[in-house]
Amino acid sequence: MSRLEQVIDRSRRRFFEIGSALKRIRDEKLYKAALFDSFESYVRNRWEMGKSQAYRLIESSSVMENLSPIGDDLPANEAQARVLARLPATEQKRVWRAFLESGLERTAWNIERFVRGAGSKSGGEQKDLTDLIDVEYKKAVVEMMRQIGLAKSEGWQTTSKQAALLWNTTMKDKIVSKR
Repeated sequence: MSRLEQVIDRSRRRFFEIGSALKRIRDEKLYKAALFDSFESYVRNRWEMGKSQAYRLIESSSVMENLSPIGDDLPANEAQARVLARLPATEQKRVWRAFLESGLERTAWNIERFVRGAGSKSGGEQKDLTDLIDVEYKKAVVEMMRQIGLAKSEGWQTTSKQAALLWNTTMKDKIVSKR
């Protein structure tokens, strides 16, 4: 019995590897090398998987990648990680740490309830703190927003939308991190 349960445990943790592989196939358009016109067609015909499931696996693997610096104390399966996928990357880390500290049993249902509760507690209006921001920092942000506006108006020809979103996430992570 114990050997069989180990097989089940190993298999259900593979969602991270599957999602990471699917993400790379999608992002690098590797499905075209297999003569598929679209990623959705590829997963449906090659793996008999719906596009929704493929995207859930990708999102869940992104959550696991984001949480991996925390250590080995990560969601046990795709259903648990999927709950966190709805949150911004920096919130995922904060909420997951708080969930671990809560001592609740690790089930997707408990994580879902915890996430809903954490969201409602922080849902109040934020105070306007713009008068506390350094003038030079404000200038840099205004310039950055101007550059984003230019890139957007040019149809993201010189700077891709994905690159802009990556930098946005990177900046957010640096601001929120406790380093």
